[in-house]
Amino acid sequence: MKPGRNRNRQNDKKDRRPVKVKKQEGPVAEKNDDFVFGHYAALEALGNDRGNKLFLQEDLSGEKIERLKEAAKEHAVPVKWVPKQKLDTLSDRGVHQGVVLATTAYEYLTLDQLLEKTESETPFFLILDSIEDPHNLGSILRTADATGVDGVIIPKHRAVGVTSVVVKASTGAVEYVPIARVTNLTNAITELKKADFWIFGTDMQGTDYRQWNTTGAVALIIGNEGRGMSKGLHKEVDELLTIPMTGHVQSLNAGVAAGLLMYEVYRGRNPKV
Repeated sequence: MKPGRNRNRQNDKKDRRPVKVKKQEGPVAEKNDDFVFGHYAALEALGNDRGNKLFLQEDLSGEKIERLKEAAKEHAVPVKWVPKQKLDTLSDRGVHQGVVLATTAYEYLTLDQLLEKTESETPFFLILDSIEDPHNLGSILRTADATGVDGVIIPKHRAVGVTSVVVKASTGAVEYVPIARVTNLTNAITELKKADFWIFGTDMQGTDYRQWNTTGAVALIIGNEGRGMSKGLHKEVDELLTIPMTGHVQSLNAGVAAGLLMYEVYRGRNPKV
């Protein structure tokens, strides 16, 4: 773990008692091979040495196909030309753009590895509290890459992991945003506090997110699509944030809410943007 970062702000009134946390050993990986679909997702996975076999629709050609073939050759990944029906079967829903890549298992980081990997002195992490929709996760990862998020933390249980749908929805961003998967989010937050992170959550009642002090090391909790942030994590936050709304529906899609808040951090740290 890197040297601690200063959490000493005037409004820090909470008692930070050290808690013993059982650390994970080594990266966590999915058990079975998976597939990614589409040109961009396949190209990014090939670039990160996660390709096993590249399936291309037999009647396709063009610049994008040539780039994929070159990337496959560079990384010693065999290419097989197959009928569209075969790709429809592999992709289940037929959304493949004529490209399906069989990949090796995605390797998650441990929290310790994520902290060691982070180069920024004021990192910005997302903590996803039981996000279940793979499209939401993919969308969040795509925005996280665009806004310079340093890492994403997800729970091991009762939440979606990195699946082919997530990879597709992220348009390859999953290959660039470090993801740590942990057994217990509360314990992970305790470790982040020891590393001088400020923890923020989302709620209907809280500080207007436009008044958010985004300086320092920041970790933002995004709650479940239906239930929101769990009660246990409510107790761990330093401050709750809210997104003001008018109208009859007083909630936002998790991916949309996360996007607004990620760009607020990006705006706060890049005032000239």
